[in-house]
Amino acid sequence: MIRVLVEPIVRAALLEDLGRAGDITTDAIVPPDAPIAAVIAARQPGVVAGLEAALLAFELLDPSLEIEITRADGSRVERGQTIARISGRARPVLAAERTALNLLCRLSGVATATRSLVDAVGNHKARIVCTRKTTPGLRILEKEAVLLGGGANHRFGLDDAMLIKDNHIAVAGGVGAALERARAHAGHLVKIEIEVDTLDQLAEALQHRVDAVLLDNMDPPTLRRAVGMVAGRAVTEASGRITRETVPEIAAAGVDLISSGWITHSAPILDLGLDIA
Repeated sequence: MIRVLVEPIVRAALLEDLGRAGDITTDAIVPPDAPIAAVIAARQPGVVAGLEAALLAFELLDPSLEIEITRADGSRVERGQTIARISGRARPVLAAERTALNLLCRLSGVATATRSLVDAVGNHKARIVCTRKTTPGLRILEKEAVLLGGGANHRFGLDDAMLIKDNHIAVAGGVGAALERARAHAGHLVKIEIEVDTLDQLAEALQHRVDAVLLDNMDPPTLRRAVGMVAGRAVTEASGRITRETVPEIAAAGVDLISSGWITHSAPILDLGLDIA
């Protein structure tokens, strides 16, 4: 990822932790030139993501630190495996430790959750995609973590694609009216997707020019009927009640995409730790 996009996020996280006086505990106990050799290691199996941001936290506090990555972003790791080694002055390593691990554990958790759904899809064509249900301020990092977990990205924000949801339809007065207004305002490069809850709504949407349809909270038999109705005229996306247990049958319905908010808003962290070597 481009550093200029990541650095402001890491700086803000460091400033939040260092406050007005820095790490007063470490400064009181650790001499300025005391050396350290430390490793970041996995305490449970999963997929690594967020190393660039995490290691940047150490680098911003001390560019002279020696850092070696032993398991790259996107790698599967087992419990006990070393992910990175850090050596140099102890003070900046200890001061940056929690910020680095907060980012690394969070983003690796997102990648691991994504991979669990990707693996559950198996040989079906459906791709797992994320949503805008991300941690404020961390969207770019969490969407990168989804990619590292084998998923794909939905729109990044409100400005890069049109997604007509149920409330838009209610205010517009119907599916057709919402699509007509969207099409009238969309630039030639802007895709339009509409969320439908029923097959009747889908039939109405297909009477208009639409790029993708979000099939919301439909059971697998209904999804199969919906995919048949679309017949390749638009991208089909299933959403709602997506879990590791339900995703295989949803994928088997033939949809192109399966969107999950869980992989970003509720993924458990991957337990990683920094230990003195």
